[in-house]
Amino acid sequence: MSALEILLFVGAAGALVTLAMSVANLLLLKRTNPRAAVRPDVTVSVCIPARNEAANIADCVRAVLASDHPQVEVLVYDDESTDGTGDIVAALVREDARCRSVPARALPAGWVGKQHACWQLARAAHGDWLLFLDADVRLRPDAVRRALDYALRTGASLVSTFPRQVTQTWGECLLVPTMFFVLLSYLPFVLMRLTRMQSASAGCGQFLLARAADYNETGGHAAFRTTMHDGIRMPRVFRAHGFRTDLFDGTDLGFVRMYRGFGTAWRGFVKNAYEGLGSMGALIGLSIFHVIAHVLPWVLLPVMLIAGDALATAGATVTVGAAATQRLLLAYRFRHSATLALVHPFTIVLMIALQWASWRADR
Repeated sequence: MSALEILLFVGAAGALVTLAMSVANLLLLKRTNPRAAVRPDVTVSVCIPARNEAANIADCVRAVLASDHPQVEVLVYDDESTDGTGDIVAALVREDARCRSVPARALPAGWVGKQHACWQLARAAHGDWLLFLDADVRLRPDAVRRALDYALRTGASLVSTFPRQVTQTWGECLLVPTMFFVLLSYLPFVLMRLTRMQSASAGCGQFLLARAADYNETGGHAAFRTTMHDGIRMPRVFRAHGFRTDLFDGTDLGFVRMYRGFGTAWRGFVKNAYEGLGSMGALIGLSIFHVIAHVLPWVLLPVMLIAGDALATAGATVTVGAAATQRLLLAYRFRHSATLALVHPFTIVLMIALQWASWRADR
């Protein structure tokens, strides 16, 4: 067996492992109950940090206020917006007594803006549970009720989800769904459910629902004030204090369009892609693995077919088939474009480049 054939079979093994991990995780990623009971005895404070969100804030707030959970309050922190967000928030407060505006404070040294905004919102909230929600998210009327029911049934102090990710340009489509590829390929959900390991946790900063008393015990956003990665850090902080965290499928609870176009998506992910990996060793190791298991076989398959190398062709075919199957499964579950299966190696090259660009920006 030649070195190239060995390399292709190593790639095939890697692609099959990530496929198997994704299948297992998809089976363990639970959905919420559409018929979840209303809990009128439990209050939920929805905390929305907003900076220059004039295009989003009204629709976001009104969607929350349309919730079928009866005990909801909405708090908005206008973080020195310059696009009229503050005026829109003031009008929303006048419209509905359940909506409050939290006065902005000067950003202290050492704090990231979003974490400081969420910390101020939490301090002003009255609810038994705190839902930290990004301003570009649009929730369905049953979203709060179903997410709260999931948290109460599972006994988790913190639950999180990814709303359905809307992508309207090819640039967004190539980058945004990669989040799900990484999450489902490398986070063993069985360890998330059965252990309190900090490394076996995950969340999404777009939607974080926390029991207020436990949030306060952990120190809240002050415990990770210097990082932009609240989706990773908050679950780890909760687990460090002995609390359970969970991740569920919120595809049918709402939607969000994170970015508009390739440029904004690239700049957005560059801010925290390296921090999500955690170390240079992980960056180097995963880059090599992704090239071997998810890029090289796609390039070599037609070459091996033409060359008539049956063994190498078999290895490359298995690899390509496993990766394409994985992307099709993810596309079906999370409502992404199925054509991503055809451009999978290109999305992986973009992901690797993005992670290295993030490392460079972090230096």
